[in-house]
Amino acid sequence: MTRFLPFLAWLPLLRNRATLRTDVLAGLTGAIVVLPQGVAFATLAGMPPAYGLYSAMVPCVIAALFGSSRVMVTGPANAISLTVLAIMAPLAQPESPRYVELVITLAFMVGCWQLLLALVKAGRLIDYVSHTVIVGFTAGAAVLIVNSQIRNFFGVDIPRGTSVAQTVIEFAAHLPTVQPVAIATGCLTLLAAVLWQPLNRIVPAMLVAVVAGSTVAAFARWVEPNLVLRTVDALPSAIPPLSSPDLSPDTLRQLLVPSIAMTLLALAEAVSIAQALAKRRHEKLDGNQEFLGQGVANIVGSFFSSYPASGSFNRSGVNMAAGAVTPFSAICAATFLVAILFFVAPLARYLPLAAVAAILFLVAWNLVDRREFRYLLADKFERITLLATFIATLAIPLEWAILLGVAVGHVVGRIRRSRATAGHAE
Repeated sequence: MTRFLPFLAWLPLLRNRATLRTDVLAGLTGAIVVLPQGVAFATLAGMPPAYGLYSAMVPCVIAALFGSSRVMVTGPANAISLTVLAIMAPLAQPESPRYVELVITLAFMVGCWQLLLALVKAGRLIDYVSHTVIVGFTAGAAVLIVNSQIRNFFGVDIPRGTSVAQTVIEFAAHLPTVQPVAIATGCLTLLAAVLWQPLNRIVPAMLVAVVAGSTVAAFARWVEPNLVLRTVDALPSAIPPLSSPDLSPDTLRQLLVPSIAMTLLALAEAVSIAQALAKRRHEKLDGNQEFLGQGVANIVGSFFSSYPASGSFNRSGVNMAAGAVTPFSAICAATFLVAILFFVAPLARYLPLAAVAAILFLVAWNLVDRREFRYLLADKFERITLLATFIATLAIPLEWAILLGVAVGHVVGRIRRSRATAGHAE
């Protein structure tokens, strides 16, 4: 029975008051952490800010109940959010009703693919997405995150979805129109996050940074009431509204290839995080069960205004550092987030987009595994896959970049094995 309902295995642990208390406190910490992150990731995905928080609610609970990992937290994630924007921006105007409908449909389709892979026990499929491909993709994604937020950090009018090269050209053309207040807000947000890092366990540095940036912007508006500084839209509700995917044949055909690529990326991210955490805790991870948990989470989430969700490295790390013992901590995080939003939602309109951009710059910096990147560059075979994936991430649509990286990695792996075999034969 626990194979189909894995939460039955850990629910009895909550009879221990110490375990229950630890999970509740870890959940509270997670809710505070995701507050600025959810808004930032939704902005990165081209979705209205509230949808990043909605994606941290229902999918988080469902994945906790049906997944295999004890401490991984599911919700909005950096690479996933960026890929959503890259895939969907050519199809509809970001933040428009049609765009939101397409993204919710994408979440539903990703969930269906994940569930199908779980039912056919295709857990080993994730082995085709090599570690080198993930490192190359995430490094490229970090560059694209910075590229997407230049417009907000400097307060310039650069169209969404422009390439890295085009952004450089547009930024040079708009250089006389940069907003000093936006730059000051972003820089002080970054400074606050860096200086507060040693106290991150007490109060999350990102939360402190967002408050600092908002304070700077508020002071600037007090000094100059006519100052125009772009801010986050007001969050409409603490409860995720009901939604429904568009299952028309044209939409399903339009999203077929993007949904497959997104499925590979989401599973690669979730399983790699879950495996890393399981090894640290000396626990066994059931890959197919994790596939199932992620699939059900995305399917159910698509009916509660969620865009594609996956394992969140930042939130999972915070969850484990806070002492979480069972997935109940993730359920508590989602519950506390709803409660906090009842009080915080009206204040969202005071959050400047320059501060959100600064937070995403930090996310991009932390996303790159610099040591691993240098290590892989030193290997002549891995270097090919790494650079091919990295360049493809910057140059072509992300759904194809991932598939190209997988293909290159497979070819390079075969060449490496054939040369090793030839060497032994000699």
